[in-house]
Amino acid sequence: MTRTLLIEDDSMLAEALTTTLLRDGAKLTVAGNSATAKIHLLDQVFDVVLLDLGLPDSSGLDVLRFLRARYDITPVIIMTSRDRLSDRIAGLDAGADDYLVKPFQVGELLARMRAVIRRSQGRVAPVMTWGSLTLHPSSHLATVNGTEVQLSVHEFRTLQALMQKNGLAISRYALEQEVYGTSGAIGSNTVAVYVHQLRRKVGSGFIETVHGFGYRLGREN
Repeated sequence: MTRTLLIEDDSMLAEALTTTLLRDGAKLTVAGNSATAKIHLLDQVFDVVLLDLGLPDSSGLDVLRFLRARYDITPVIIMTSRDRLSDRIAGLDAGADDYLVKPFQVGELLARMRAVIRRSQGRVAPVMTWGSLTLHPSSHLATVNGTEVQLSVHEFRTLQALMQKNGLAISRYALEQEVYGTSGAIGSNTVAVYVHQLRRKVGSGFIETVHGFGYRLGREN
């Protein structure tokens, strides 16, 4: 079952694609704007993303850049009526795996989905290390001294955001932005809770509190 995120604001097209994708056996999630799409990308893992560029709240390229900035290598197929060469180049340069111009035949879309998923198999995102802690973004795997540590989606992303700073401090506000894509919309102590859980799972020395500011990776681990 292919875990698919469809990001399309045209309700008629979204409905038609939903029927086709479900019939093809997809496990489908649908978003009609970039804000909702980012929430789904933060909370779930997908095999492929189908992305419209003309979203009501921002360009689909913003969603694509948001995805790639998080070391997320999920295949993305842009679906758009923009057929200029410059638009294609912009989409591919932003990290898209394929570009499909509307209108298109659903059979071609399904074939392209299968192709980008095949190409993505074995693709590896950069492995991140800090002392005995290793993070594998492409597989959402964390290990300490070679032993796997079970992390929730948000725990993993909190740790990933800290490791991206390579020992520099990150503010609570910036950490919320990295992990949730927003700030102020979650409970005031939510980040602290995830940090507490991470310390319990990977070791208390890995994450230091920078009082009045935020957190950083521990210097002794």
